[in-house]
Amino acid sequence: MMKIITIILFAFFLNINAQENIEFSEWELVVSNQQFPEGITYDQNGVLYSSNCNGNWITRISETKIDTFLLASDSTFQKTNGMLALPDGSILATDFGKGAILKIVKNGKINSVVNEFNGTRFNKPNDLTLDKNGNLFFSEPNNWGPEIYDGRVFYYNFSTKSLKLIKDKIAFPNGIGISPKTERLYLSESAKSRILSFEINEDGTLRDEKVFVEIPGGDPDGLNFDENGNLYVAHFGGGNIYVFSPEGKILKKVKTPGTKPSNVEFAGNDLMTFYITEDQTNSIYKCRVNRKGFNIFSK
Repeated sequence: MMKIITIILFAFFLNINAQENIEFSEWELVVSNQQFPEGITYDQNGVLYSSNCNGNWITRISETKIDTFLLASDSTFQKTNGMLALPDGSILATDFGKGAILKIVKNGKINSVVNEFNGTRFNKPNDLTLDKNGNLFFSEPNNWGPEIYDGRVFYYNFSTKSLKLIKDKIAFPNGIGISPKTERLYLSESAKSRILSFEINEDGTLRDEKVFVEIPGGDPDGLNFDENGNLYVAHFGGGNIYVFSPEGKILKKVKTPGTKPSNVEFAGNDLMTFYITEDQTNSIYKCRVNRKGFNIFSK
């Protein structure tokens, strides 16, 4: 009996070690000459899109070419940041220039989803995510500072077209996502160099706020998850990608080509190609990882 227990325990610990053994290949330059790239998103048809926060265009990246998807001068957006590609080929985007959440359809036409709260336009919508029911959470920072608490988080129900302020008094809320493992909402509070997590109520409101991790020496920015619920975070100013377990343990710390990685995305047919936007070098890079990324739309 003791021998059987020992074998079971050994197998259990081997499995834990395998889960924690996360490896990245060398970084490969995808495209340079961007202007503060951000908000990279993969549309499951093999195409990625990336914002240029200090520019006037959205970059499109496929296996065969890299080109411009949209120019601000040719459409009704100003400066996009966070983006999320949807299965129908459209893209949800935060526009911090217009203070709005936009939907960009396949032909490039742009519709406004929501652009004000209580009669006042949004400040600088930053990043966004969807829950399993297809409803929207987005962060809205304003001024940066560790003691400036003017950031907010909103929830938008597409079915009822109702908007709720679900969290305020945050020091520059930034990257946002929902874990496939814990089903909690994770939020980068950049000016505090930390990531918060929350339970999500049925009506989209939040409870049980916790400090998930603190990452000094820079600003936690865009974030994403693999299918096991490990959290991948761009550490803007710190020059690293951090990987945290669902329990908050550091599983990996990977140096990036520049000191200002801003966002992360899993792509490719196997969701194991890992892309970053990097703002010191104004470039996008990729590498391979030995973990499959989580995508809410994957079958």
